[in-house]
Amino acid sequence: MSSPDSAHSPQHPASGSQPPNGGSEGAPQLKRGLHSRHLQMIAIGGAIGTGLFLGSGGTIATAGPGGALLAYAIIGIMVLFVMQSLGEMSTHLPVAGSFQTYASRYVSPSFGFATGWNYWFNWAITLATELVAGGVIMSYWFPDVPGWVWAAIFLAVLTGLNWLSARAFGEGEFWFALIKVAAVVVFLILGVLMIVGILGDSSPGFSNWTTGEAPFVGGWLSVVAVFMIAGFSFQGTELVGVAAGESSNPKKDMPRAIRSIFWRIMLFYILAIAIIGFLLPYTDPSLLASDVKNVAASPFTLVFDRAGILLAAGVMNAVILTAVLSAGNSGLYASTRMLYSMAKVGLAPKLFARLNARGVPVMSLLATAAIGLFAFISSIFGESAAYFWLINVSGLSGFIVWVGISWSHFRFRRAYVRQGNSLKDLPYVAPFFPVGPILALVVMLVVIAGQNYQAVLDGKVLEMVSSYIGLPIFLLVWLIRRLVKGRAEGLVPLEQVDVSGLEVSSDGEESGVQPGHSGA
Repeated sequence: MSSPDSAHSPQHPASGSQPPNGGSEGAPQLKRGLHSRHLQMIAIGGAIGTGLFLGSGGTIATAGPGGALLAYAIIGIMVLFVMQSLGEMSTHLPVAGSFQTYASRYVSPSFGFATGWNYWFNWAITLATELVAGGVIMSYWFPDVPGWVWAAIFLAVLTGLNWLSARAFGEGEFWFALIKVAAVVVFLILGVLMIVGILGDSSPGFSNWTTGEAPFVGGWLSVVAVFMIAGFSFQGTELVGVAAGESSNPKKDMPRAIRSIFWRIMLFYILAIAIIGFLLPYTDPSLLASDVKNVAASPFTLVFDRAGILLAAGVMNAVILTAVLSAGNSGLYASTRMLYSMAKVGLAPKLFARLNARGVPVMSLLATAAIGLFAFISSIFGESAAYFWLINVSGLSGFIVWVGISWSHFRFRRAYVRQGNSLKDLPYVAPFFPVGPILALVVMLVVIAGQNYQAVLDGKVLEMVSSYIGLPIFLLVWLIRRLVKGRAEGLVPLEQVDVSGLEVSSDGEESGVQPGHSGA
């Protein structure tokens, strides 16, 4: 590949013509320090967070227990298709750039350019929102300490973890995620015991499923509204695609993660929402009051409290803090690797492609951590206001990435077959192609268009702008890049799509990541 402009030209360098990881011998490279257990917990941890612990109550209040279950099931199936698409591409070409690389190769370089910067921005801003949330949560125990102090401490800790190595990040994420999973498992066990009348007061039976408008409240519009919340809750599962670039055995670990993680996540969400629906009526005002400043209103806190768990609010506050730090840790890692990947192919300044001796892209890490300083806006405008604006700015970006994954996979598979390749040669084959990516695209476009339809109907301009601003920005970046670069950045013909399993840098060198442990 002679330049970024020719990113769509097929390349098939001869085996052994370059050092196995690109560049000169002895130069620092990304290291494959992540193992199967890391990948599994990264995928689980990316999807279990404040959306489940705090947002799940609001879904039941909005659509009733039946409507919430239906919405999460539909979005869960969509996520399954997205993850299968990602699994096929990331096992064939496991690179740190993941979505940007796939979008550039299989759709168009300009689309990849916009996708890469969109994903970097999404997780860099998410880091800031999680730091703000962490400061708010800490006020539960330390009300007199300003939120920006905790934001600074958490930023330093997370940056330090990511600075050490990919293995250090993986270990941190493994334990963060394990705490969240343990909390959900305990919740499920206690919830079942309460439903059957063994624990707590008398069992409510099916009364909360038949009271008022339950189990479906507000009709289809309410279910569509929950689509948005459910989609945001599942965002983060795609992180495993970025981590594949530093997996010790991606062709084996990735299919295993794709096949098992989805069902575990669906099990957690579906069972958790069902239990909340059994134990709490959708009319309970607490279900709509839960947020980072009111953890006592979390449905998890309410259930733990009714089960007789001492200091339930304090326990859940600690769990939610873990969830926030996990999301921040993952966000810092993902955005750092995305910026590094773009720098390698000339879509970002070369400075961000520099690695330290442990294979960590430190300049990309520092640049992303600097974005986390947006958290300090909380000390000026107040934590809740900053959190609300930041999360709205970044929220839509995750759906745009999912659209890019499905579209990239659709074109990759068509190009792969058209060029005479056999599916038997792929380490993992998405089983529902082409129905899977097509249905996923349709559902995601509905979610994107209707994510705040109420603000559109009510004519609330400020809310519409904050909800949808990510979409026109993405389209504008894509269009400007396409116009500036011309035809070279247009849609790649299927016959010319590079379906090789080789990563190629902007200077034409084959590149990759170094086998073995990271040394952490």
